Amino acid sequence: MLAKITSKNQLTLPKSVTEPLGPVQYFDVQTKAGQIVLTPVRIQRGDALRAKLAELDLSDKTIERALGQEKPAAPRKAPARKKPLATKKAAAKPLSGSSRRVGRR
Repeated sequence: MLAKITSKNQLTLPKSVTEPLGPVQYFDVQTKAGQIVLTPVRIQRGDALRAKLAELDLSDKTIERALGQEKPAAPRKAPARKKPLATKKAAAKPLSGSSRRVGRR
């Protein structure tokens, strides 16, 4: 069978080749001795990984140690901000006697 590569480097695989593999969307691509080797890869969702971890009954600490990571410290809460004091409009004050003008001379 022949398959043609497009100008965009896309290759369509014949149905007779992919059908026996079942519903596969991704392939691992390698070159070996001048040949292109495609290996079907089934991508699992995160839910499947979580279910498998739950099945193995691994603790968070065990996983962290296996990954060589520590759990980040919980973020600190910012202190509560105080509301600014309400500003009162300055009441009009009468001028003192020394600065008051009492008419012209």
